[in-house]
Formats: sequence, C-alpha cells, structure tokens
Amino acid sequence: MTPHINANEGDIAETVIMPGDPLRAKYIAKTYLKDYKTVNTVRNMLGYTGYYNGKRVTVMASGMGIPSMGIYSYELYKFYNVENIIRIGTAGSYREDLKIFDIVLATSSHSESSYAKVLYGETEKIVEATAFLTKKLETTAKSLNIKVKKIRVNSTDAFYNETEVPTIMVQKYGCEAAEMEAFALFHNAKYFNKNAACILTISDNLITGEETTSEERETKLDQMIKIALETI
Repeated sequence: MTPHINANEGDIAETVIMPGDPLRAKYIAKTYLKDYKTVNTVRNMLGYTGYYNGKRVTVMASGMGIPSMGIYSYELYKFYNVENIIRIGTAGSYREDLKIFDIVLATSSHSESSYAKVLYGETEKIVEATAFLTKKLETTAKSLNIKVKKIRVNSTDAFYNETEVPTIMVQKYGCEAAEMEAFALFHNAKYFNKNAACILTISDNLITGEETTSEERETKLDQMIKIALETI
C-alpha cells in the first residue's frame, strides 16, 4: 500500500484506464466490467479491477491536475508494477473546427508546469506519449468506425486561465486543445520506461463557447471509453 492507494499486491492489473473523475471510474466499472471489485477507496479516488471480454483491467481515477495525476501514475508504475496507463478524459478545444464530442488522441503534451523539473530535473516543455500504445488506440478506433484526430495538447496548471490565448497556443506551440493531466503521465511513463497514452473527448470549445454539462461529461463519453477498453 501507498499513502494514496490501499490496494493490496496483485489487486491492480498491468493495464489501467484512468479517467480523472472517480464517478466516471465507477460508471465504467458498473457498465462495462464483469466480476469487478473495489481496489482503492483512499480519498474516494475510486479504483476497480475486473474483466472486459475476459481481459483483466483496472479502472481508477487520477483526480484533477498535474500534481494529482503525478502522484497516482507514479505510484501505480513504481509500486504496483503497472505497465500501461491509458488516460481518458475531456479537453477544451482551441480550434473552431474541433467540436464538442470530437475525440482526439494526444500524441504529445506541452506544459509550462514545473512538474518534470522538480521531480526529474528535466526542463523540456514537450513530452511524447508512447507511440505504439497511441497507435493501438488509433487502430482500435478505426476498427470501430470512430473518427479520432491525433493532436498535441496543452496540459495547463490553471483551469481558469486569464492569460491564455487559444490562437497563440495553436500557432506558437502547436497545441489544439487544453487538458490538465497528460504532461505528468507521459513524464512518469518515460522515467519508469512504461507505456502511457491519452484519449480525450472535446467537452467545450474555447473559440465558440460551446460546452457540455457535468452530467454529459460523466456518462456520455462512451465512444472514447469503448476505444480504450477494446484496445486492451
């Protein structure tokens, strides 16, 4: 056990699907997994291990933001021998033509966060996802006839960002959407020589002002969830 995860040795599968929201993790377990059991309840950061089409998998929440994802993915990789983490979540679009409920694959993440510098002494502001795991998600989506777009995301430290200009994020950094966790996940995977990928559903558009409701974000992301589960 760790200070943040009370699962016993062997309770967590080698592949973990990580939504940010604990209630989304609960929804996935109840809707898609067979013979699942609760493996983490610390701080209500719910985790479940069960079977999807006979394949053992854990679904566990990461919480919001780089620090929270940093803690949970670090502990899963280091102490629970997890090999693969697939982040599923939502993102805000920086482009008018990237609309709500569109699905994107984050091939890399840009961030101004000091996370990697503090933890690993790395100053690079762009980190890549694991290419082969990202490719598997892309291939699965194609087999399910679900359109996905590969993009770079901006992992921001501030949800309410008063200085960020979407057009500058696109032009200067090549980022097409904002989210809050991928940067930490990708860096931890790189450090531990593990695998990490990130698939996201656009929940709001920072250009047009379109947005989804909290209820929709909890339960209406099934195409993205299906891609992640089928990929394992």
